[in-house]
Amino acid sequence: MTVSATKPPATLSTQPSGASAALPSPASLRAAAQAAAARGEPLVVMTTLTGCPYCDLVRNHYLLPMRREGRVQAVQIDIRDRRSNLQGFQGENTTPAEQARLWKARFAPTVLFLGPDGQELAERLVGVAVPDFYGDYLEARLSEARNKLK
Repeated sequence: MTVSATKPPATLSTQPSGASAALPSPASLRAAAQAAAARGEPLVVMTTLTGCPYCDLVRNHYLLPMRREGRVQAVQIDIRDRRSNLQGFQGENTTPAEQARLWKARFAPTVLFLGPDGQELAERLVGVAVPDFYGDYLEARLSEARNKLK
């Protein structure tokens, strides 16, 4: 279910340099978003699928490096995961798959920028249409989301 207009550029491997890495999967969206907001940051949620090369591209070349540098609070949820428990923003119990369905995030990767109550603070990024400009699109959405948190 990956949406993309182009393949990742040859200069960008979809594999991390070193061990395989993943963003954390939250047990509670509410707790993760409140922790992010306490730092003045939106919660960035990426929907993902196992084996999705575009998810790997976004995760490994954008979100993980930014997370390691302390520039973003990012987590991931698997849109096919119907087994894991996930606490939603109102304290309800759900699954990652059900939460993705409620967000109408049918494509992977979809990157959402959320406030402490689960409200979208910036337009979501769906798929990877132009890999060369993805970082610029991501930074613009983060800036917009941060401004709305102030």
